[in-house]
Amino acid sequence: MKYYELTCTAYLKRDITFKDSFEKIAKYISYSMAQIEKFEQLHNQNSFKYYTFSNFTPIQKDKVYKRGNNYQFKIRSLDEEFIDRLEQTLRENINNPNFLVVIASKKTIKQFFINELYSITPVIASVENGKFWTLQQDGDIVKLYNQLHSNLEKKYKAFYNTDLNPQDNFIQLLELKNKKPQTIWTSKNGKSFRFFGNKFRIVPREDEISQKLAFTALACGLGEKNSFGGGFCVAK
Repeated sequence: MKYYELTCTAYLKRDITFKDSFEKIAKYISYSMAQIEKFEQLHNQNSFKYYTFSNFTPIQKDKVYKRGNNYQFKIRSLDEEFIDRLEQTLRENINNPNFLVVIASKKTIKQFFINELYSITPVIASVENGKFWTLQQDGDIVKLYNQLHSNLEKKYKAFYNTDLNPQDNFIQLLELKNKKPQTIWTSKNGKSFRFFGNKFRIVPREDEISQKLAFTALACGLGEKNSFGGGFCVAK
């Protein structure tokens, strides 16, 4: 297994608040995808997108990314063609009122043993009635474990067209890192709404299948709404 990562340096044309930053990056990537016929179709489908992205760094204390400064964000995917085509498109200096990607550099990461996963952006897990899992509203940890595992298994199967048939949940230990639910804001047709999620530290099991699922989480995001900024992880 491998995943492919773009490190993008963005020059900001205007101030962007932390609240708005996920949406600005997500829509920039979506617009870039729309310039490539194959991936425009993927963007419009209700299916796995196989990519994940981080927010801008460095994070600002006042939660405002400043106009005229450069910030970095990362895009990862299992799909090398997607990353290669996206890198080319980003370098064509897409006109955007918010920021401009001035550098995009690609890296290939081969599968490695993962001791711990840390979610950098909120992990979204849907439950009944269109709601999202939070400790306050649901609190069923087993349901959360199963939801996260099932989502990764489906992503792996859909991308590789292979069943893993795991015997156990890939999660050995999960630690909730936030006291209150975390949010990702976005908008559609001029109406703002948000996804509720959480930050986790996860210790995956050591067997081969669990490690493949943990690596899949790194490659295309843990949980749902990855194309909106959910579930970007780092590993230890």
